[in-house]
Amino acid sequence: MSPSSPEALYHAIPQAPVAANPIVPPSEIELDNEGRELDDELGATYDAPSSLVVEARIRWIHFILGCAILLPWNVMITATPYFLSRLEGSQYKSTFNSYLSTSFTAANFAFLAHATATSKQTIPSLRIRHSTLVLVGMNLLLTLSTYFTLTPGLFMSITLLNGMVQAAAGSYLQTAVIQIASLFGPTAVQAMMTGQGAVGVAVSGVQVITAIVSVWGLSPQSITAYVSDGSAEERSAFIFFSLSTLFLVASLGAQAWLVSMPAYKAIAAPLELHKTAGDVPHSLRHEVQGLVSRGPHDVVVSEKHNILRVARVNIIYEIAVAYVFVVTLSVFPPITASVKATNPATHPLLFSAVHFLVFSIGDLAGRYFCSFRWFLIWSARKLMALSATRTLFIPLFLMCNVQRSSTSTPQLPIISSDFLFMFILLVFGFTNGHVSSLCMMSAPSLDHNPRLKGRREDVDIAATVASFCLIGGLAIGSVCSFAVRAAVCGCNPFVG
Repeated sequence: MSPSSPEALYHAIPQAPVAANPIVPPSEIELDNEGRELDDELGATYDAPSSLVVEARIRWIHFILGCAILLPWNVMITATPYFLSRLEGSQYKSTFNSYLSTSFTAANFAFLAHATATSKQTIPSLRIRHSTLVLVGMNLLLTLSTYFTLTPGLFMSITLLNGMVQAAAGSYLQTAVIQIASLFGPTAVQAMMTGQGAVGVAVSGVQVITAIVSVWGLSPQSITAYVSDGSAEERSAFIFFSLSTLFLVASLGAQAWLVSMPAYKAIAAPLELHKTAGDVPHSLRHEVQGLVSRGPHDVVVSEKHNILRVARVNIIYEIAVAYVFVVTLSVFPPITASVKATNPATHPLLFSAVHFLVFSIGDLAGRYFCSFRWFLIWSARKLMALSATRTLFIPLFLMCNVQRSSTSTPQLPIISSDFLFMFILLVFGFTNGHVSSLCMMSAPSLDHNPRLKGRREDVDIAATVASFCLIGGLAIGSVCSFAVRAAVCGCNPFVG
């Protein structure tokens, strides 16, 4: 099997003492000088006796769990027209997107730090179940919000708080899912990442359909003079939030099915063990006796040391995946959603919906292409270069028909074609999904990341640390969106 294929998976974790079948790290790999770390294409793999074959149903469950991880975020940003319709007349309407993305990702980042630090001390299946139940409750509340009218200030506060609670729950869900997926190998991680992209397409597709229904039959004159009364946005949001709630309930069933599978019990057994010797089966107690005997303080110190050690050796992957989302959140959706169609016959609600769909399609395509070996890049330096190159998208979007402050001097857009704007957005989404997925697949890969030196116990740590850096990039990018908006409007970006 080709080492460049995502099918070059990990091997089943031994359920008996491994002395008879040790994994010997390749002695020829030197990682002492981080500035000259070997790139993956230089034969940085190790030979192993066998490969774990991941069943299709396990990949599909990881796909569903990937959808569940990003479903709340996608629903929140895609329902932007509904939120803005409820903020009509508020001074915060023009900056709501930046506040939403910043508060959501900041909470996500803060709680993910705790989730990452305690990932070895909890049972992943319980984390997935509890965090998903919280997400179900929060999405149900958003569904009910379409039936009530609140003042703009109160509505904004409740919406941001709801988003932050979802971000907190999503942090623990993401950490637990990536822990398990990393043990099943790159194809499980790729399935999870593809699910994250697919849910964006599904949610955006629903929004486009409801937008088309809402504006169907309107004359060009009505579209040009369109002023929203909020009814179309409310109907669309009700569908989003209802489907989101139902899907999260379905994901609970999928996760319960995964836990019941013999393959899961064989692969994820070390993660599911309780952390006290009394809770461990007698046949496995000798494997954790040394860990327990050291005491809780020593265990925590050892875990933190391992996290920092893995973070240092994987620093290039971690910076690369973080910067992907720094660039993305700097302009999407705060800046891209403010781009207005240059064709006056295009309805604003429909243009906004299509804009989200185009990005989501590109993002999904980028993630899906990682399943083909011709599109795989394992080199940390090449991935870092691709991530940095995405900075060029920021000035490209600023050249489009961005709506600036009413007090600023009107400017003709350099890029005045709606089609060209959508094409740039499509490529932007593709690179977002493709580069981020490659980073997340490479960082915990024993076959393609020589920095791990064949240490299987570092696989889930590398995955969770990379996931933490991904969220860190989202948080930084959200804050940067205020700076980008300030450059666009020449105004106070916090109040528009």
